[in-house]
Amino acid sequence: MDDSVKREDDAGKPIGKRPDGDKANQDKGGVGAEVRETLSFLVKLAIAVFIIRSFLISPFVIPSESMLPRLLVGDYIFITKWNYGYSKHSLPWSLPLIPGRIFPSTPKRGDVVVFKAPPVDKEDWIKRVIGLPGDTVQMKGGQLFLNGKAIPKQRIADFVEKVSPNTHCEPAYQDTADNGTPICRYPQYRETLPNGKSYNVLDLGQTIADDTQLYKVPAGHVFLMGDNRDNSEDSRFPQIAGGGIGYVPIENLEGKAVVNFWSTDGSASWVLPWTWFTAARWNRIGEGF
Repeated sequence: MDDSVKREDDAGKPIGKRPDGDKANQDKGGVGAEVRETLSFLVKLAIAVFIIRSFLISPFVIPSESMLPRLLVGDYIFITKWNYGYSKHSLPWSLPLIPGRIFPSTPKRGDVVVFKAPPVDKEDWIKRVIGLPGDTVQMKGGQLFLNGKAIPKQRIADFVEKVSPNTHCEPAYQDTADNGTPICRYPQYRETLPNGKSYNVLDLGQTIADDTQLYKVPAGHVFLMGDNRDNSEDSRFPQIAGGGIGYVPIENLEGKAVVNFWSTDGSASWVLPWTWFTAARWNRIGEGF
C-alpha cells in the first residue's frame, strides 16, 4: 500500500496523493510564467533599443552615390545622436514626443550628417555641411565660394572604384585596371574649408549645378552638399518632393557620421553564407570621418 495513502492528518483523516488536476494547473502556470518573462524581456529590449537609437547611436546604410568618394553604396555607418541636440526627428518614425529642439548645437562646416530630407521630412539622407546660418554659398564654374571666397580645390589622383552590383558607372568613366578588373575612374579633387576641414570631392564635368545663384543661409538652417558634386540633389536645388532639399532646418538633423562599421559590394547572397565574407570591403571597415 502506498505510504501517502496511509498517512493521516491531525484530524485522523487520510492524506492522499495530490490530484492530477493540481499538477496540470501547476504546469500551465509554469508555461504562463515563461511567456510573461519572455514578453517582459522583449519589452525591455525594445525600450533599450529605442533609447540607444534615439539618444546615443544609430546605424545608417548608404543607398546612393551622392557622397562618393567618401561613402559607397553598401557602406554601413554609425551616427552619434547627441551632437546637435534632439528633436522629434531624433526618434524612430519622427514620433512627436519632443517639442522643438532640446540641447541645440550648431554643426561645424565639413560635418557629414544624417537628416530628414525636406520638404516631406520622411526619408533619411546624408550630406556634408557646407554653409552655416548667415553664410553665403555659391558655385561658379564648379568652384565653391563661401562668404565670397573661393574654397581651395586641388586636383589629386583619380578616384577608382571596382565595378560590382553596388556601383553604377557611366560609360564615360568605365576603365580597366592593370590586372583586367573592370573599374570606375572619376576625376577627384581635395577641398579645404576655412576651419581646416579637408575632404575629397568628385567633379565629373560642367553641369547646371556648377553655376548657381548666391545663397544666403537663413537662421536655424544649414546648407548641405554631396561630395559627388555632379550627382547630388542637395541645397543647391529648391525643395521639391523627390528632388532638391533647399536650406535644411537644423531641427531636421538626426546625427553626425562617425565610422564605417560594415561595407559590402552587393554580391552576397543570403542563402550562401560564405559570400557574406567575399562580398565584404574589409578595407573600409573602421574608417572614421
